[in-house]
Amino acid sequence: MAEPKRIVLQNGKVRYRMMVDAGRDENGKRVQLTITRDTRKEVLAERSRIENERGAGTFIVPNKITLAEWLDQWLDFKLRDVEETTIRTYRLALVHVYDKLGHIRLQELTEDHVRDFVDELVTGGRRMGGTPGTRLAISTVEGILIRLRSALGRAVVRKLVSVNVAAEVRPSLVDKKTDKRERSRPKPWTVAEVQTFIRGIGGDRLYAPLLLSLMGLRPAEVCGQRWRDLDLQLGTLSIANTRTMIGNVKVLEKDTKTSSGERVLPLPNGPWEALRNFRVQQAREKLAAGEAYTDTGYVVVDELGMPLNTRQLREHAYRTMRRLGLRQVRLYDARHAVLKALALSGVPDVILAAWAGHTNAAFTKRRYVSIEAEDMRGAAEALDVFHGIGERPGIPAGTEKM
Repeated sequence: MAEPKRIVLQNGKVRYRMMVDAGRDENGKRVQLTITRDTRKEVLAERSRIENERGAGTFIVPNKITLAEWLDQWLDFKLRDVEETTIRTYRLALVHVYDKLGHIRLQELTEDHVRDFVDELVTGGRRMGGTPGTRLAISTVEGILIRLRSALGRAVVRKLVSVNVAAEVRPSLVDKKTDKRERSRPKPWTVAEVQTFIRGIGGDRLYAPLLLSLMGLRPAEVCGQRWRDLDLQLGTLSIANTRTMIGNVKVLEKDTKTSSGERVLPLPNGPWEALRNFRVQQAREKLAAGEAYTDTGYVVVDELGMPLNTRQLREHAYRTMRRLGLRQVRLYDARHAVLKALALSGVPDVILAAWAGHTNAAFTKRRYVSIEAEDMRGAAEALDVFHGIGERPGIPAGTEKM
């Protein structure tokens, strides 16, 4: 076995050096490392460490790849598993990472780097075009961390680094409390607001599609509906196609995001009847337009049969909300109101998750069912009975005639 070579530097200092085989890099290229130490014993110890780790499969071959370069590779890898729209979301989430940490070599990235980055992001980060000085929401920061952890976890699998330095990094408790105290979060519509909206859109041409949003369908699922997906005799609706948007500009048509998203729902009477009427109305519009009409087969179309996208449906809904004097909420937030109403009405968790297109019932309730004070009014009334208090608050039972 080779022995360390004795080297005398120009200043007269003696050091020991040797080459050691470090295996192959991620591209299959042979890697040799130069070990230089002050003593022969130190060189041999380092060679022994490398050989032992190689034998155990834990040795990390040194490389100069930066975090930004690795994130590019990771995003290319993820294209195998997720939709194009999801990759765009990942890229947006990692913008700040590229900007602040991207120049650091992957193997030199530390937990302190990531923790300092998160602290700075919470206090000074903002989205492109956002108001200067505004803080990023803690939920946004946590989403960024999820993507970074996933990318670094993949680097561990590929033996580019030995540990995931972002694994234990979280926004501080103080920042979480500040965010909760200062950030106003739009609440889903109440039952009264939903009913006001439904009464106000009775004569709207898009009455049926808007009712589908109030069935708990995602906007992309509403816009992706085709007449062949509906059985207006049995009253069922199949969700197998979506029409979403990339960057609010390009329409992307695809199947459902997950296998659980592909489902068949029974139509409530209101949407069922509205869809029948909408079918008849589109037949009249086709007759009136003649050759100018394009029969695309979609449910959500304009007067000439051309399909509407999620942006057009959203803007139409916003105009209607303003006309009715209602709080402007996203159509996706209407989904929250629907699923919450179903949960509070006693729909079993497994049915709630299936209706939403989820596999995990706990996720559905955690994400979509937030309980407000008014939702607990029945509990307060039950306590009135328990306390023996009459119908008029504050007046003890039996004292009304005094």
